[in-house]
Amino acid sequence: MIYLFQAGGPAHQDLFDYKPLLNKKNGEQLPDDVRMQQRLTGMTANQASIPLAGSTFSFSRHGQCGAWVSEVMPHTASVVDELCFIKSMFTEAINHDPAVTFFQTGSQIAGRPSFGSWMSYGLGSGNENLPRFVVLVTADQGGQPLYARLWGRGFLDSRFQGVRFRAGRDPVLYLSNPDGICQSGRRAMLTKLRALNRLQFEQELDPEIESRIAQYELAYRMQSSVPDVTDFSDEPRHILEMYGPDVQQPGTFASNCLLARRLTERGVRFVQLYHQGWDHHSSLPSAMRGQARETDQPSAALIKDLKQRGMLDDTLVVWGGEFGRTSYSQGRPTVDNYGHDHHPRCFTMWLAGGGVKAGMTYGRTDDYGYNIADAEGHPLLPTKHEFTPGAVHVHDLHATLLHLSGVDHERLTYKYQGRRYRLTDVHGHVVRELLA
Repeated sequence: MIYLFQAGGPAHQDLFDYKPLLNKKNGEQLPDDVRMQQRLTGMTANQASIPLAGSTFSFSRHGQCGAWVSEVMPHTASVVDELCFIKSMFTEAINHDPAVTFFQTGSQIAGRPSFGSWMSYGLGSGNENLPRFVVLVTADQGGQPLYARLWGRGFLDSRFQGVRFRAGRDPVLYLSNPDGICQSGRRAMLTKLRALNRLQFEQELDPEIESRIAQYELAYRMQSSVPDVTDFSDEPRHILEMYGPDVQQPGTFASNCLLARRLTERGVRFVQLYHQGWDHHSSLPSAMRGQARETDQPSAALIKDLKQRGMLDDTLVVWGGEFGRTSYSQGRPTVDNYGHDHHPRCFTMWLAGGGVKAGMTYGRTDDYGYNIADAEGHPLLPTKHEFTPGAVHVHDLHATLLHLSGVDHERLTYKYQGRRYRLTDVHGHVVRELLA
């Protein structure tokens, strides 16, 4: 699985959820029967007015499926027949930290195992020379902070922790030998250290000691495997050009997308990308164009690259953020400057490959893009406690992604402090309409 997490909450109304009525009523007040007393953040709750803000971008239909896509995503538009759009995602948290934590761990409270760690625990390793779970964060992006606990292993064994690859000379910290240490010396040191750790294990029977031994050995093997996977010199020119001009600059989203393909190709089970900067409370038109320039072409190239290599059928790609954005403006909107506040009640994500139904759209929102709606456009108010056809909760998404990976979300459990935990807690429903 390759998860392209767009941190900050992309505005669905400006990317994939075309709302002509919202555009027509631009500047008018959000109707009370649309808001329905839903909570607002502290940033807009005290505004004297909450004016609607339609998208400044033009939309058009693309592909045989006829999916609507904004003008700022022309490359994504070229692959819509490979995508499965979910336009009826909903979550619970209204602020960034708990919302991102919820998506990444299945809980708003920090400390639970991350999605990638659960996948590593459930599926094991596909390459003994690379980590099971790799994390790539766009360098120098700014925006809402990201924490290492988002790819942490929680109460699972330390072998299931995500390993972050960084931009620069040493992608993995402390992996290279320091000056004065040769490879044979490193091997001899690890052999002695293994013997000492084994003695300690025999005395204490602590399984984390065995995990420590395994991690040291993996790090030794990664001294040769990591330079190989991060070296793009064997990539053909047409592949590099497909990912865009930033691909040869380590740490960019384009470079990370290509690196994700190379890691997946070598058997890494879960590759998590993070790209910050989607938190557009103001100056959305210019900021959105900048984000699209950085992410649109590489995301589409990844889909094309996986398909031409015969990998898309076996590789699940996920694109989306932690929540959506309000249909009203934060502050007074103008023609060239407006922004949206946080909105957990509806937003759009897309999936590709890995057994999902390509070229389809699941779910819809009302004519204002403010609530999930049924087929007739009437608003729905779904909850996690009961599955509502046409709506997808975070737990439902996790259950479906695990199912597509060959894992039953109700059986992937771990007993800790007397309770059996799972990624989907006690909720989650596999959305079978998304399956090919």
